[in-house]
Amino acid sequence: MSFLQTHLVNLVVFAPLVFAVIIAALPQSEKQQIRVTTLLGMTLTLLLALWLYLAFEPGGPEFQFEYRTRWIPSLGISFHTGVDGLAASLILLTGLLGPLVVLASWSFIEERVKEFHLALLVLQMAMVGTFASLDLILFYVFWEAMLIPMYFIIGIWGSEERVMAAVKFFLFTLVGSLLMLLAILAIYFITQPAGARSFDHAQIYNSLLSATRELSACARTGAICTTLSPLAQSLWTYGPWMFLAFALAFAVKVPMFPVHTWLPDAHVQAPAAGSIVLAGVMLKMGTFGFWRYAIPLFPVATRDLRPVLAALAIVGIVYGALMCLAQRDVKRLIAYSSVSHLGFCMLGMLAITEEGAAGSAYQMLNHGISTGALFLLFGMLYERRHVRLIAEYGGIAKVMPVFSALFLIITFSSIAVPGTNGFVGEFLVLLGTFRSALPPTFGVLAALAVILSPAYMLWMVQRVFFGQLEGENRQLRDLGFREVATALPLVAVAILMGMMPQPFLSRLAPSVKLFVARASLGSSGEHSNLGDLEMKVLELPAQAGLGLRLEEPARGLGPTDRTGGPAQLARSGAAENPTIPQANPSELRR
Repeated sequence: MSFLQTHLVNLVVFAPLVFAVIIAALPQSEKQQIRVTTLLGMTLTLLLALWLYLAFEPGGPEFQFEYRTRWIPSLGISFHTGVDGLAASLILLTGLLGPLVVLASWSFIEERVKEFHLALLVLQMAMVGTFASLDLILFYVFWEAMLIPMYFIIGIWGSEERVMAAVKFFLFTLVGSLLMLLAILAIYFITQPAGARSFDHAQIYNSLLSATRELSACARTGAICTTLSPLAQSLWTYGPWMFLAFALAFAVKVPMFPVHTWLPDAHVQAPAAGSIVLAGVMLKMGTFGFWRYAIPLFPVATRDLRPVLAALAIVGIVYGALMCLAQRDVKRLIAYSSVSHLGFCMLGMLAITEEGAAGSAYQMLNHGISTGALFLLFGMLYERRHVRLIAEYGGIAKVMPVFSALFLIITFSSIAVPGTNGFVGEFLVLLGTFRSALPPTFGVLAALAVILSPAYMLWMVQRVFFGQLEGENRQLRDLGFREVATALPLVAVAILMGMMPQPFLSRLAPSVKLFVARASLGSSGEHSNLGDLEMKVLELPAQAGLGLRLEEPARGLGPTDRTGGPAQLARSGAAENPTIPQANPSELRR
């Protein structure tokens, strides 16, 4: 394996940090150099992310371009990165938005330019690192690292009530994150024996497989099981609480109803760049967290609480759409539309069908493109008028025809007009919902929002772009070359994903199949071969000086491999913890 194959993910993660160091050395007064350097860093990250996405093989291993080394071996913490199809797609989305965010703020940010661009680059690194992490502590470090730069972006460069919005954003997400940390520590101690513990996501997941199947069998039969293994008994007692801790942290980030109230304030007060990043990428951390961690680790608790969570997703979809109809502020309207659209992501995921999961994953990408573009375009208009109220506008299509055309195309994408990316995602989510075990009423109510979405978006477009042209709107100038070059890529991608969805869906397909299989483990007696559901990842490298290497260094084995579950788990933990003697030395060779 070449150096680039081994380190490509790490290059994508840390490329923005390298350019952040360069910017830190530049004088505060060199504003243009700072902007250009940041743009170069974001562009390099995009090119590396595109390379990663195109090189990902849907027919290959679940996790590709892995890198794993010891970080804090005494605690079982490793620096473990890699991507599956969903992570590679979301990293590409993050890379695409990076240069556009810099261009969007090119002439808008004039104060503390150096600090602003440093915050953007650090935020970019943290977001990519969150998607690429395969160790729970590493994931948590990147997850928390996102809060600090976004807090400053909102609190320093935002609008009138920016401090209030920044504090609200920080407190909501921090409380959820601390509960998730407690759940990570609980699952670390509960699922693995002393001396063989690891925070590696694959090892924790694999150690839970047999216990999860036991609990599923009990739930399926409806009987009271008195012969559960100790791990299954612990999972039965503490699993729902750990799931709720993970779910709350991710629900705040999505955001799901009723923990969504921080989002409209954050969007309204944030500068255009902050709104683009927040809507385009950071909200996907919540849905990605459900997909990668909460649901696969606790499928039984997920199925028990699925009606409640799906009902909250439906409430979010309909409530968000109704709130949009009541808004008079353009940014607040777009913010509430995020609550509605991301409700579709959650509903498709909770359907636990391949169509619903595929629609959920596709909708994550769609929302980043469409809503990110809406905030980008309105940011250009706000830069000219510095007002957000719909009533302040009217008839601007007469003086800004190019801007109006681009905004209308993205509006069609947002309301899921056939031929755009939004239609593909929402259609798959609704199809998966109707084919699932969820009540058909859920699908009907979700379809209601498909009708409400054109109502509020087209009402806003009609009031802003058409009608009588009056007052300061007469002096508005159309988009310049830089602004068109910034908006056009998102418009092109929205149409491309709507007209040719298969290339994107094909990279998501392996992740979708595994997600559905893991989420439905034991629910109907299927997937009895746990080896098909294991997460197979790289083993840790042998310690220097031992002169030993594992028989199978390329792929880790799960609890149901030919060597037997507990023994393999103990060996894996001992290999990660240098203070624990290696078990079964006969399986090691010089």
